Amino acid sequence: MEIGKKIKRLRIQKGLTLEELASRSELTKGFLSQLERDLTSPSIATLNDIVEALGSTLGDFFKEEKEEQLVFRKKDFFVDERENCTINWIVPNTQKNEMEPILLELPQGGESFVMEPHSGEEFGYVLEGTVLLITGEKRNIVHKGETFYLSGKQGHYLKNEKKTTARVLWISTPPLF
Repeated sequence: MEIGKKIKRLRIQKGLTLEELASRSELTKGFLSQLERDLTSPSIATLNDIVEALGSTLGDFFKEEKEEQLVFRKKDFFVDERENCTINWIVPNTQKNEMEPILLELPQGGESFVMEPHSGEEFGYVLEGTVLLITGEKRNIVHKGETFYLSGKQGHYLKNEKKTTARVLWISTPPLF
């Protein structure tokens, strides 16, 4: 870790000049300048003073922030092949997120699992084929290019009664799959 560069980044994020940080931490502007260029190293006590002047703690300062993954490739997907359908988790580890997208493939006669009643919402986009959206006693046909949106208040599932495979982008909130 480049301590000086991190101090400079935090100082700039807080909108402080080098002079202001020097005043708040009771250090010289020259020392802080050398520190930010990683030409010198502070003692733990001095680093603590600087970090406090920046409104943080040593624990937070040294916490490594993992860069958030924004793009997911096929190698990142997790595939669960079941008897009646294939589930592709297209964004891994979504339990920590507020929504969960999956790519569901239903062969001829295939069915998704029954989604039990829950407090969230769900959205689906039929990429290929046609599916039946079954909620209670209602059966809705959803064709390629069409969508469905429903609350999770009632149990529901998808079924493919056609001869071709159906593919559905299915997004639920909160993550349920």
